[in-house]
Amino acid sequence: MTTVRSEEWEIRRRRDADLSACVAALATVHASDRYPAEWPADPARWLTPDDMLDGWVAMEGPDVLGHVALTRTDHVLAADAGLPTEELASVARLFATASARRRGVARALLDTVTTAAAAEGRRLVLEVEDGGRAAIALYERTGWRRAGSRPGDWTTADGRTALLHTYVAPAAGIG
Repeated sequence: MTTVRSEEWEIRRRRDADLSACVAALATVHASDRYPAEWPADPARWLTPDDMLDGWVAMEGPDVLGHVALTRTDHVLAADAGLPTEELASVARLFATASARRRGVARALLDTVTTAAAAEGRRLVLEVEDGGRAAIALYERTGWRRAGSRPGDWTTADGRTALLHTYVAPAAGIG
């Protein structure tokens, strides 16, 4: 996949050398948005799950503006989507820093991961917690459809049981 560029930033494949900057960017997102809901003991490992297929970063010079990973889809998400796991891939660890918001970074990361999945003949699914209103608005604005909802097995920062929504990408990719 080629690098995606704007006048100010670029999206490229994540490198091992990017992990410390990714962790620093994630820390700012966690502080402002509580994503992830609980800070991981090993954030670099959290950004590199065992089922990860690929990852990308949005960079502005040496600064990470955002991150996304492509992972294998588990049976729970596949069941929610109503599709077999072998036809799917999942969006994971998608975030954009406060300085990246309203600049098209999250949308470009989503487009990048969608293109990569399509090249493998897979459709994307993702899971988002109900409190992620900005993320949900992005997904719905770009044609993703909610396929189901279920309670999570953790508590949100405001003390409620997490409500997880499964979204499925449009068949032809991002709208």
